[in-house]
Amino acid sequence: MHRSLFIGMLLFYLGSYAQYGKNCEIRQMKLNLFNPGLEYEMGVGVNSTLDVRVAWQAALEPASSEPYDNLDFFPAITAQYRYYHNFNGRYHRRRSIYGNSGNYIAPAVALFSPGDRVVDGNLVEGVHGYGGLVYGIQRSYNSGLSFSIDAGAGYYVGPFKGAILPVVNISLGWIISEKRWCVGL
Repeated sequence: MHRSLFIGMLLFYLGSYAQYGKNCEIRQMKLNLFNPGLEYEMGVGVNSTLDVRVAWQAALEPASSEPYDNLDFFPAITAQYRYYHNFNGRYHRRRSIYGNSGNYIAPAVALFSPGDRVVDGNLVEGVHGYGGLVYGIQRSYNSGLSFSIDAGAGYYVGPFKGAILPVVNISLGWIISEKRWCVGL
């Protein structure tokens, strides 16, 4: 059910904003070192992108009675529809927008597949995930170095009682493939 809802929302966004703009990179592939994995960002509008990350991601253990005390790495797929709200301002102040360097707001979803595990003495099976809203910044440099951090809140669902918990994503790595469209500095 959750997967079909996510796919439906994804197709709606792509269909309604399927245009390339002058501000976003058409596509870029990044190697993430902080959360080991790959990240693909594709321009889908004038100031918007779809960012998909497949990685071993640091996350809270939402099945725990104290989720803030249990941080672990889980295999995850994360998707964000990023709207960069300050591209024009950065461009007019002669700041770089290369590699989608800007500030963004994004609805975000993630699926974690940690496998069977024991949490607080109980066996927890299956996948869990969240859907929420984040605000973040991304900076990319001519050397290929790319950094992004975003934070917000998400509703976590899975084989436990659902709850609203914080969401923080950090990406540090290199752009390994790009198709430029960006007119920025």
